[in-house]
Amino acid sequence: MKFFKKILAGFIGTAMLSNSGIFFNAIASAEQVLVGYYGDINMDNNIDLSDAASLQKYLMNPISFENSEMYRRADLNGDGKINISDLSLLKQAILGTYNWRGIYEEREVEPTFIDAPISSVSASMPSQGDASLVIFYIDFPDCKYSNKLTTQQIEEMAFGQANENSEYYPFESMNGFFERSSKGNLNLSGNVFSYTAKNSISSYNNDKAALTKECFEAFKNIVDFSQYDKDKDGVIDATLLTVPETASDDYWWPCAGGFEDSKYKVDGVKVGHLITGNAAPSNYSNFNSTYLHEMGHCMGLPDYYLYFSADSEGMHGAGGIELMDMDAYSDFCSFSKLMLGWYQENQVSVYDTSMGTQTYKLKNAQTKDGNCVIIPCGKLDDNYFSEYFIVEYATTDNNNSAVNKKIWWGSTDSGIRIHHINAELYSDTWTYLKYQNGSEYTKNDDAGIRLIRLVNDGGSMFKTGSIINNSTPGFKWYDSNEQESIAPNISIEVGELQDGEYTITVSPSALSTN
Repeated sequence: MKFFKKILAGFIGTAMLSNSGIFFNAIASAEQVLVGYYGDINMDNNIDLSDAASLQKYLMNPISFENSEMYRRADLNGDGKINISDLSLLKQAILGTYNWRGIYEEREVEPTFIDAPISSVSASMPSQGDASLVIFYIDFPDCKYSNKLTTQQIEEMAFGQANENSEYYPFESMNGFFERSSKGNLNLSGNVFSYTAKNSISSYNNDKAALTKECFEAFKNIVDFSQYDKDKDGVIDATLLTVPETASDDYWWPCAGGFEDSKYKVDGVKVGHLITGNAAPSNYSNFNSTYLHEMGHCMGLPDYYLYFSADSEGMHGAGGIELMDMDAYSDFCSFSKLMLGWYQENQVSVYDTSMGTQTYKLKNAQTKDGNCVIIPCGKLDDNYFSEYFIVEYATTDNNNSAVNKKIWWGSTDSGIRIHHINAELYSDTWTYLKYQNGSEYTKNDDAGIRLIRLVNDGGSMFKTGSIINNSTPGFKWYDSNEQESIAPNISIEVGELQDGEYTITVSPSALSTN
């Protein structure tokens, strides 16, 4: 079962007893693989009389085996010798009175990523494997770019290779950013098409579908747009209409959503999620970070900032940075990566209260080794559509390296951060995360249930010596009135930071302060 598999994911690798319970090293690069059975001398995956004949022949003429593997399989009792004792065990195995004993070898295994839960949400761009983006670089008879780039320049910005030496790093390219954040699990490609619209920009202010169709029709005789449907679901993964920065914010502020004309097709495929915006390509990092956020929507992630509040920022303080919040210069957080399927199976550990105290190591979330720990409220849904805390070690490295240069409210920090998640899935005319902003269930999203909140919102990151328990702000489950008031009776103690890893110890703590 998937749930059982997820619990075991935290146990892969070395396990040893510690003073606080069991220590789990969640990173493993090899596994024990069954390669055969002792007694299957002729290596036909069966133990029968032909194997007994081979062993008897060897005992009469001890040079008769053809290769070393046959010798290994003939030593049934594992004493390093081949003699009558092995023949006796082989006969018992043939008769069914002796259990077959497997031969195992440790072999390197390719990392296996979890299935992307976000694929259940109504969206068009895949979050795993190959994905495409069609970019229409548009100007108008009455609205031009002040500094127009070439299509080749924009293609390099969007689809170029990762380059940590770029002056624009970590936004040297959309593809490079996705490669790092996804641990190599998402590859973005596409093309840019320069186009001058037929009419003035005002004629498209309230009709983005008309402009979209005009662009596709202009190029369909020279371009096969079906190639931009990488997951072969009959829908172009995502389309971006980028317009001059002088276009009105009232109509062209960057945003993303479903295409309005569900009947329109080009080259046999429909138009998937549509991004429109006036972020100037000449402002390199802003252009990429802006549309990386919008592509998060194309993959199914909602906004994490608030729609109905004077303070629209969803999460505050040193731990509050997140690409889907107001801080578009930052990396995705652990919850986003979980939903997008950007964790390997052995990088997601699930705390089980029945096992008592458990200790985990958390690696740098901004690296390929970054992992997380989930603390569920009751039973965890197979696809993580539940209420839970998710814990990670966030840093200012890699995709977070631009944060201190760009955010207006000060500097961020590195340390342990925890998000409170309520990721219930809901379907009516489409499928979405029930408590995402803008849904009918989050009209009171300042105080009511929200998809994602930051534990200790506005405070500092948790570091060595920190203890998170019932008295920690935001470390509560939701009650029937949609308030965070139910004590989890869990304690998290943050241990040492050594060799780039934080140790955390999670314990049942019924006596914690309420």
